[in-house]
Amino acid sequence: MADSEPRMRALELWNEAMRFHMNHDLERAVELYTKSIEVFPTAEAYTFRGWAFEGMGRIDDAIAECRRAIEVDPAFGNPYNDIGAYLIAKGELDEAVPWLEKAKTAPRYDPRHYPFMNLGRIYAAKGMVKRAIDEFEGALALTPGDPTCVSALAQLRALLN
Repeated sequence: MADSEPRMRALELWNEAMRFHMNHDLERAVELYTKSIEVFPTAEAYTFRGWAFEGMGRIDDAIAECRRAIEVDPAFGNPYNDIGAYLIAKGELDEAVPWLEKAKTAPRYDPRHYPFMNLGRIYAAKGMVKRAIDEFEGALALTPGDPTCVSALAQLRALLN
């Protein structure tokens, strides 16, 4: 079997897993992500299996999956942001910051504005209003007009008056 054949089969399984994931059948999605990884491990399959675990309330497992994704492809930005988001959910704000900073500079990452938004939320929660504003402005530079960023900026700027 040529190298491209397992890679293509893994992608097919990943796409099938995504369909179940988007339909909220997380158990089936995890099964298919796992099969995809068994055929050909990718950062995407590990990251999205982690996202499914998070949806099942298994945050520590989700973080472990993202760490595996980073081992497979350190250039893939999604798992860095996801670890940061999962740590925020656990209330571990300071621990989330370095992961989100790595996501901001990852060579292969879309949607790039998410780590800026997550950092903005952290700094807002910590009362670091100016720093939060800077992060949301950074997100808006990447996605002009994003309603979440526009709203957050308006609320933060109102705190400065």
